[in-house]
Amino acid sequence: MAQRYVRVQNQEGKVYYGLLQPSFNVQVLDAPPWLHGQPTDLILEPDDYQILAPCAPSKIIAVGKNYANHAAEMGTQVPSEPLLFLKPPTTIIASETEIKYPYQSQRVDYEGELALIIGDRARNCTPEEAQTKIWGYTIANDVTARDLQQKDGQWTRAKGFDTFCPIGPWIVRELSPGAKLQTFINDDTNPVQSAGIDQMVFTPDFLVSYISQVMTLLPGDLVLTGTPEGVGPLHKGDRVRVEIEGIGRLENTVATH
Repeated sequence: MAQRYVRVQNQEGKVYYGLLQPSFNVQVLDAPPWLHGQPTDLILEPDDYQILAPCAPSKIIAVGKNYANHAAEMGTQVPSEPLLFLKPPTTIIASETEIKYPYQSQRVDYEGELALIIGDRARNCTPEEAQTKIWGYTIANDVTARDLQQKDGQWTRAKGFDTFCPIGPWIVRELSPGAKLQTFINDDTNPVQSAGIDQMVFTPDFLVSYISQVMTLLPGDLVLTGTPEGVGPLHKGDRVRVEIEGIGRLENTVATH
């Protein structure tokens, strides 16, 4: 099993980065792993910590319509170059926590995605350089108020509500290029989304290079790489689970009030 890097909070409220062991003990690191954090002697047992979102980025850069079938289901063409938007860091929540359904919206959708964690400052990178700036991978759900996205014409409000970016539960360093991404709702064993991440229009290294021509990426920043076809609505009380082969599963419930 690949090493799993987590961010946790102990019972006193102190936040640590660490390595998750098969026993679910966490070996604490002395700094974020992409900042060369080294293992310490501190071990947290499962009852001693709560798992948090695995990073705390300065910004979240997301990519729209990066799977051809999803662009088609939205009634649009695949963009000729990546379509970028931002989500505020306040959208981030951990796995096993609640997505809040905003009163302003009547239609909130799930969007399962692969997320990249940036490990090193990136500015004006080539794709080859950009590959070295991608430190690891996690799972994201780019929750979207679809009716507001269509009403507003731009996406800030629709994508920006608190709790609209579940990520986690941990970060892995390596991922198979053809890893499968699947999204499930409640107890249905049939996925509502299912695609290989190799079906992306623009690859992770290209995306990071492209973004770095616009804005400087900092260690710990998050890049959401787009969602495949099959997006659909969430209802209050639903459980949504996004799985990516080689990473694990990100599961969240939609609050009932």
